[in-house]
Amino acid sequence: MCGIIGAVAQRDVVDVLLAGLRCLEYRGYDSAGLIVVNSQGQSSRLRRVGKVSNLVCAAAKTMLLGETGIAHTRWATHGQPEEINAHPHVSTNIAVVHNGIIENHELLRKNLQDEGYTFVSETDTEVIAHLVNWEQKKGGSLLEVVQRVVLHLHGTYGMVILDIYFPGILIAARSGSPLVIGCGRGENFIVSDPMALFPLTRFFLYLEEGDIAQISCNDIIIIDRHSNVVQRRKIESHLEYDSYDKGVYTHYMQKEIYEQPQVIQNILAYRCKNGLISFDELDDSAYALLKKAQHIKIVACGTSYHSAMVAHYWWESLAKVSCDVEIASEFRYRQSVVRENSLLITLSQSGETADTLAALRLSKQLGYLGSLSICNVASSSLVRESDFALMTNAGIEVSVASTKSFTTQLVLLLLLVTKFCSLKDKQSLVEQDTLESLEKLPTYMTQVLLQDILFSELAKELSEKNHVVFLGRGDHYPIAMEGALKLKEISYIHAEAYAAGELKHGPLALIDTNIPVIILAPNNTLLPKLKSNIEEVRARGGLLYILTDTNSGFVNSERVRIIFLPHLKDVIAPIVYVLPLQLLSYYVAVRKGTDLDKPRNLAKSVTVE
Repeated sequence: MCGIIGAVAQRDVVDVLLAGLRCLEYRGYDSAGLIVVNSQGQSSRLRRVGKVSNLVCAAAKTMLLGETGIAHTRWATHGQPEEINAHPHVSTNIAVVHNGIIENHELLRKNLQDEGYTFVSETDTEVIAHLVNWEQKKGGSLLEVVQRVVLHLHGTYGMVILDIYFPGILIAARSGSPLVIGCGRGENFIVSDPMALFPLTRFFLYLEEGDIAQISCNDIIIIDRHSNVVQRRKIESHLEYDSYDKGVYTHYMQKEIYEQPQVIQNILAYRCKNGLISFDELDDSAYALLKKAQHIKIVACGTSYHSAMVAHYWWESLAKVSCDVEIASEFRYRQSVVRENSLLITLSQSGETADTLAALRLSKQLGYLGSLSICNVASSSLVRESDFALMTNAGIEVSVASTKSFTTQLVLLLLLVTKFCSLKDKQSLVEQDTLESLEKLPTYMTQVLLQDILFSELAKELSEKNHVVFLGRGDHYPIAMEGALKLKEISYIHAEAYAAGELKHGPLALIDTNIPVIILAPNNTLLPKLKSNIEEVRARGGLLYILTDTNSGFVNSERVRIIFLPHLKDVIAPIVYVLPLQLLSYYVAVRKGTDLDKPRNLAKSVTVE
C-alpha cells in the first residue's frame, strides 16, 4: 500500500526521489521520508508526517545531496502516523523502506532486543533494518546478507535496502508486494509503481515472487527464490504521462468521471469490429477453455467486487451459466468446493491487490478449469500469473475512488459474457443485441454528465446529512452498493445500500424524515415491485431521490425528487446509472471540503491484507 522509490545514479537524486514520491502519494500519505548518501559515504535522512508536500518543503530548507537514495510514502499498518514511525528506518549503516506486513515481527523484535538492539519505532519495518545489520556481522556481501535475512521473514514485503558504508548499490526484495526496476542510461531505479519513473525511463524489469535484486548505476543482478541468477524480460511502457495533468478539471476524480464516454468509445472501437467482438489477447486455447466452462467463479475486492456482482446477473440471464461472486479476502480463508469445469475470473484495477492475488494463487491448487484476469495494468502480477487476461484499457486512474475503472470493467465483462454466448451457440442473437446497445452507450453517458449542474444542486441537500440509504433491485443492487461506497469513501458520510426487497427485513427501521433515500428505478420488469418499496419509504417520511427514466410514471412531489435519465436497454442500464452516483458523491465531497482524490485512511492499491 505504501510507495517506494530508490535511485542509483551519477548525479544528485534528491529531486528524482521527491518527484517520484509525488506520483506515488496515492499509495499512502500518512508520512513520507528519504535518505541519500554520496560517494564519500555521507548520508542525510529526512522524514515528515503528512503529505509529500511537507517533505518537499522541508527538503527545500535542508542541504540534501547524494547519488544513491531511497524514499517512501507511508500508509500506516504498524504504528501511528508519526515521524518516528516514518520510513526509511535505520540501524547504524543500514536503511530500509518497506511495503507490506512482517507477521512475525514481534518474535524477531524480541530476539533482536536480546542481541542488544534498541527499537525507537512501533513499526515492523525497523525489525528488517536491525535484522540486516545483525546478519551482516556474519559476513558476506549485502546481496548475500539479504538472501539470508528473507529466510527469517514471514509475511509480505517489497523492500529496498541501502548500506551507507557502500554507496552506489541498492538491494531490493519482493514477496507479495510489487517492485519494478526502471532501466536508465548510467542510472537505475527501483519503484513500487512504474508511473513514478515515466519522466526518466520507459523500460522496466518486473521482479517476480521471491526475487532479490542488486541495482547499481550500470548493472542489475536478479536472483530468484531458488538462488539462481536469472534474466527478467525488459518491457517498454507506452502509457501516457500526461494522465497526471488535471487540465481544466479541479480534481483527478472529476477528470476521470468525465473521461468515461471517450474511454468506453475507444474500447468499443478496439473490441467491436464488423459486428463481432474481438479479444486479441485470447488464443485458441483460451476460447477452448471458455467453451468448456460450465460455471463461473468471480473473485474481487471493493469496487471490482461490485462490478463482479453486476456481471453475475449477466452470466446467468444472458449466458445461462451459473455464476458465483466472492470477496477475495473471504475466498482465500475458507474451505471451498470447486464446481466441475469452473472458470475463475479475477478483477482488479491495479492487478496488485493482495487478497485477489492470493485468491488466484490458491485457485491453482483447487482444481479450477483455468484463470482469467480482467485488469487495467498489463504488467501487473495478476495479469502475469493468470492463464489468460483481458485489459480494460481505462488509462491511468489517479484518484483513489475508482470511476472509469468500474465502468470499463463492466463493459469488458458484458463483452466477455456476450462472446461466451456466441461460442456456446453460433445462432445466438445476444452478440448483435448487445453490440447495438453498447454502440449508444457513450452517447447516453454524455447525456448524463451534461446534467452535472443538477447533481451539484442536489449535493447541497445531501452534504448536510449524516446518513444516506441507497436502494436497488436486480443488477442495480450492486450499483446502489457502489454509490454508497463512493459517498462514504470521499465525503465521509455514512451510507448503506440495500436490496429494495429487504426493506421490511430490518432496514425500514432506519427511515425517518432526516434520512435521504436514493433509489435506482430503471423502467424494467422490476419497476412495479420497486414502486411498492418506494411507497413504504414515503409513508415513513423518508426524503426520496429517485433515478429513473421519463417513461416510468414518477412525478416530483413533496419530499420526492425525480432525476430523469435516458430510456435504456436493460443490459447497459447499470453502466449508465452509476454515473449520477459518481457525480453526486463528487459534488457532496466538494461541498464538504474533503481531500477527495486522497481520502483519509485509504490508498489506491491495497497491496497488504
